[in-house]
Amino acid sequence: MPTTKTLPLLEPDSVAPCCPPLTERPLTAEEAVRTAAMFKALGDPVRLRLFSLVASHAGGEACVCDISDVGVSQPTVSHHLKKLKDAGLLTSERRGTWVYYRVAPEVLAAMAGLLSASR
Repeated sequence: MPTTKTLPLLEPDSVAPCCPPLTERPLTAEEAVRTAAMFKALGDPVRLRLFSLVASHAGGEACVCDISDVGVSQPTVSHHLKKLKDAGLLTSERRGTWVYYRVAPEVLAAMAGLLSASR
């Protein structure tokens, strides 16, 4: 019988963002590369919609079977989910024949921290 883990919800202040707020200081070259990859992955409307569907799904995770109706074929959905995962925006776990996706715990806090004014 497979066991599943539920990731804890993290408070925004408990997660260090990938980069300082844009208003605090210029990004280093490495920070800019990481941040650009994240925003590039979200720059496609289908990927942004898939990310939103996973992030807003009840329980904080979504089975690929629950998020396939976005106006593109299932292979295209899988392709876009892989792009989001490769960019570090989603994590996944296979349970039997289905794959469940979650927003990486630190992602929303990191994005919010990057776009917020420095404290």
